[in-house]
Amino acid sequence: MKRLKLFPKIFLYTMSIMLFVVVVTHGLIYLLAPQMQLALSTQDDVVVSIRQEQFVTEAVEKALPISLICSLLISVVCSLLFSKAIADPIKKISASTEQMMKLDHGASCPIHTKDEIGTLAQNVNDLYSNLLSTIEHLEREKDAVRDMERAKVDFLRAASHELKTPVTALNATLENMILGVGKYQDYATYLPECKEMVEQLSGMVHEILETSKLNTTDEPAKLIDIAELMAELCAPYQMIAAAHQIIFSLDLPEQFPATLPAGRFSKAVSNVLANAVAYTEAGKSVSVYMDENCLIIENECDPIPDREIRRLFEPFYRPDFSRSRESGGNGLGLYIVDTILTSMNIFYAFAPMKSPLGMRFTIHL
Repeated sequence: MKRLKLFPKIFLYTMSIMLFVVVVTHGLIYLLAPQMQLALSTQDDVVVSIRQEQFVTEAVEKALPISLICSLLISVVCSLLFSKAIADPIKKISASTEQMMKLDHGASCPIHTKDEIGTLAQNVNDLYSNLLSTIEHLEREKDAVRDMERAKVDFLRAASHELKTPVTALNATLENMILGVGKYQDYATYLPECKEMVEQLSGMVHEILETSKLNTTDEPAKLIDIAELMAELCAPYQMIAAAHQIIFSLDLPEQFPATLPAGRFSKAVSNVLANAVAYTEAGKSVSVYMDENCLIIENECDPIPDREIRRLFEPFYRPDFSRSRESGGNGLGLYIVDTILTSMNIFYAFAPMKSPLGMRFTIHL
């Protein structure tokens, strides 16, 4: 019995119960019926009580086979109908769960009754739906982790390449000074150069360490006033712009509340402002203003070609027209901006302007 499938098992159980009831019922009838007494009325209203054992026994024996056959047929039909009614929904649930085991997104239990089996089917459907959602979430998390790991490897590779040049130059300079080779005997000239190289390396290492912390810093978001924050962030750059004869205009609303991690957002905006001021020539302008829900930072300059814009957000990348570290920075500014804004799910755009000629950085808040 343990190896039978559900339908024959239910059928045999049901059939056994019904046969047991039929046999017991007919046995009782066969045993008790002959013991009955019949009361017969005569024309003279005289009641005669007679024992009719033989008569009843013969009647029961004649009717018993027909009754048993009819009862057996009824038991078989009822057992089949009952077994089918119970087994079919369970078989459908089983077939659906086999599809679910294969992670078929179209799999579903097609049972919509109001009884316990319908509730079971609905629970299975809900469970599978939650499972698919969890799997999709884990897939997205896995892809994000993989992309993050790939980005870390690329960043470390770029950082090691970027540090290699100044370290090699510093090492060569110090070695020549130690050996007293030619012009390197003039320590008064080359020691300050070595100090500059060390400061440059220190600054790069600091930026690399700060950049490496961006994805691990878990700063909570809080309600801040963007207008007030931007006024504070722009203050030092307004002084730098004034020193370089750059026109710095700031047009912000009285208030603009937003829920953001203030420290990380400030870091990203500061990098954009620093780039805007650094790549604007004297006599030209830098503008910071709000347009509905967008924070816009513009600066007048030679527009960057479209093929270069996307690469600007790669670590240590400098366009051909500003490859040197003196004019092109360390190549981490916009990479940091991209990392921070992407982690905060903030959409941004960096595109050239036609009137006036320049670049526009738009942050959608």
